[in-house]
Amino acid sequence: RMTEESPEAFQHVSRKSGLQIWTINNMKMVPVPDQAFGNFFEGDCYIVLYRSQGSSNSMDIHYWIGNSSSQDEQGAAAILVTQLDEFLGGSPVQHREVQAAESSKFRSYFRNGLIYKKGGVDSGFRHVESNVYKILRLLHIKGRKHVTATEVEVSWSSFNSGDVFLLDMGKVIVQWNGPQSNRSEKLKAMLLAQDVRDRERGGRAQIGVVEGGDEEDSPELMKIMRAVLGQRSGKLKEAEPDDTPDRHQQTANIRLYNVSDESGKLVVQEVAMQPLTQDLLHSTECYIVDQGGLSVLVWKGKEASIEERRSALGRAVGFIKAKNYSSSTNVEVMAEGGESAMFKHLFISWTEKGQTKGLGNVYTTGKIAKVEQVKFDVMELHARPELAAQQRMVDDASGQVQIWRIEDLELRELHPSSFGQFYGGDCYLVLYTYKRASKLQYILYMWQGRHATQDEITSCAYQAVAMDNKYSGVPVQVRVVMGKEPRHFLAIFKGKLIIFEGGTGRAGVTNPGPGARLFQVRGTHEMNTRATEVPARSSSLNTNDVFLLKTDHTIYLWYGKGCSGDEREMAKAVADVLSRQDKQVVMEGQEPAEFWVALGGKAPYACDKRLQKEETPHSPRLFECSNQTGRFRMTEVEDLTQEDLDQDDVMLLDTWEEIFLWIGRSANEYETKEACNSALEYLRTHPAGRDPDTPIISVKQGYEPLTFTGWFNAWDPQKWSNLNNTELSKGSAGGSSGGAGYSAPGGPAQFSSPPSYKLHLGTGGGSCGPSSSATPGAPRTGEYLGPELLINKSPNELPKGVDPNRREDYLSDVDLENLLGCSRSGFQRLPRWRQNDLKKKAGLF
Repeated sequence: RMTEESPEAFQHVSRKSGLQIWTINNMKMVPVPDQAFGNFFEGDCYIVLYRSQGSSNSMDIHYWIGNSSSQDEQGAAAILVTQLDEFLGGSPVQHREVQAAESSKFRSYFRNGLIYKKGGVDSGFRHVESNVYKILRLLHIKGRKHVTATEVEVSWSSFNSGDVFLLDMGKVIVQWNGPQSNRSEKLKAMLLAQDVRDRERGGRAQIGVVEGGDEEDSPELMKIMRAVLGQRSGKLKEAEPDDTPDRHQQTANIRLYNVSDESGKLVVQEVAMQPLTQDLLHSTECYIVDQGGLSVLVWKGKEASIEERRSALGRAVGFIKAKNYSSSTNVEVMAEGGESAMFKHLFISWTEKGQTKGLGNVYTTGKIAKVEQVKFDVMELHARPELAAQQRMVDDASGQVQIWRIEDLELRELHPSSFGQFYGGDCYLVLYTYKRASKLQYILYMWQGRHATQDEITSCAYQAVAMDNKYSGVPVQVRVVMGKEPRHFLAIFKGKLIIFEGGTGRAGVTNPGPGARLFQVRGTHEMNTRATEVPARSSSLNTNDVFLLKTDHTIYLWYGKGCSGDEREMAKAVADVLSRQDKQVVMEGQEPAEFWVALGGKAPYACDKRLQKEETPHSPRLFECSNQTGRFRMTEVEDLTQEDLDQDDVMLLDTWEEIFLWIGRSANEYETKEACNSALEYLRTHPAGRDPDTPIISVKQGYEPLTFTGWFNAWDPQKWSNLNNTELSKGSAGGSSGGAGYSAPGGPAQFSSPPSYKLHLGTGGGSCGPSSSATPGAPRTGEYLGPELLINKSPNELPKGVDPNRREDYLSDVDLENLLGCSRSGFQRLPRWRQNDLKKKAGLF
């Protein structure tokens, strides 16, 4: 919503999604042209507005402060940001950004990097146009995930052995890679160089690459560099350590402050320390959340006074000064109802307005909050990967199952007759095998009983590694703590999963003696049901559930008033597995005396009728993990995409209900070994007091299950097989495209011309469609079109010769199965209406 008043200052503000940037000039906002996005003059201040795509249409306003900007400009930027926020209805999240210490969200807008330029508006801002070649500058590139490029003195003295530098001469850009720079830095620098060429030079510049450790291999490029920089004397400077502050979101010193202006003075009063709860926030007040000086977040209640809301940003800056924090400390300001994902993650639980209130997503036995059970058609899992992710289901759980129990620290395979019966004194390995696109996939569950010994838990992990090696590192590994079984694990046992509190399934071992045992049954169908043993006493009952009370002679099926007919049916099936004894149905409120005697007497229990509650609305968050500084460090990646998964990294994806560890092919050995410990540390130190037994799932690059890929928009299953296409190669050929060409004697030019992208074909190169002899719908052995050329395209946007009504015929078998969730023959056996339905959902109709 925009206010009725539209100040002249905001006449350039567009309602379109995406990025808009203004610089502050004479205390006014001046639009920055698109081709200059990512370039920031150190003497200026900027305002950046990002409006997200999709139904949420959320907005973020950033004001960026250059290191050399004046106090007047900084003050004007702060005032304009507050006015712009009001103009946009008060819903945007406001961010204060300082040069070289920008938030990960800000950096995510400029995927190819930030360029810091000397001077300010008067230094040539208005002259950033395409096809301008009168440029000479040296850019110092730093960073791995989000790079920054700082203009430095055009001299050999600016170089060092550990970083990458771009010598920009207008028509020619030379990338010099320090001998100790890594692959990721080189790739990011190349992307930035290409971005400069394409956006600022209209594609009419050439890029050359020099490896600093092998300069003699690039004689012509070195000749150019020496013509500009002179002859280098002496050794290069040593590598500079990255001085990026540690901005992981975990800290043990999170505090909540109330902010008020009593008696005209700023009064800040501490309210609470972590873990924080949402009920501490009152709509009539404004609050500051201090993350130990790493960042400061301001929350504006919707009923707070206008003056308090307007001064929120200024108060945050005043708070930073009062605390003697660094002037570069990040600040976020948000209104009630428009909280950022990071802010919500600081609280134990978060309930959105209008959401049904319940007991929360609690895991304590006997008081498990109900979760909306969404029935889904397994045919849709591949066609709709976001559904697979939300439901945590890779398939319909109809694959092959093998189970081993840890006995004497070795594996003992179990007979299928005992599948689904897990004892709290044991540890188990469950190997699940299924097919996707005619290729075998594996999930290895490590189930840890609550009362298993530490030796057994350690042995379970050791045996999992051995089995992972046996299958060449392909299995997805899932650590499962008793009582926290993920949904797919439940589905494997078809509604007959029984978890015994103690004891063991080992032969010859005496379990607890006879007596009453009570089991709580949760679930509405075969895919989500389990029976969990709880203390055999009345206080364990819950009016919303079904309980099985097993005595020496009878099994009572106790139906709480809040349970459904589906839950009752599933309880009957579990009761048949639990015992062959006579069954007796008992309705809540009509219990016979023997029932209460078996439970040790009647006592109060949870009997509030609760409506079903949807899950806590937490957005997924992606972090780059590193232990290289000597302690666990995480860097958050905003607006997560598949591109953010770097093969040199270990990444942590937090979906709140589960933690995924994505291990890149080239991740270093130490980080790979420590990945699980890092995830446990993340949970242990999480400000919201997260459950330390949250399932942790290890995923290897190239073997990602749908439950992982579904969190990413437009996941490309072929991406990893094409990694070599994006590798930097020294001395790659490239022709001139306007501008001078420089060729090394006896060899190709060491430049990269504007890239010519090859059409990606499903099964090879060549023609871009079915062979002319192929009949519609028939299996073919020729080449195919990539999905990106067929999905969500109007008929006139399709490649020449493609029948818009038969787009599936132009897909390879693998792509068709990934998009439609079934094989080609299976698809052709479906009725026409069902085919069209799947094609619509996949964007092929």
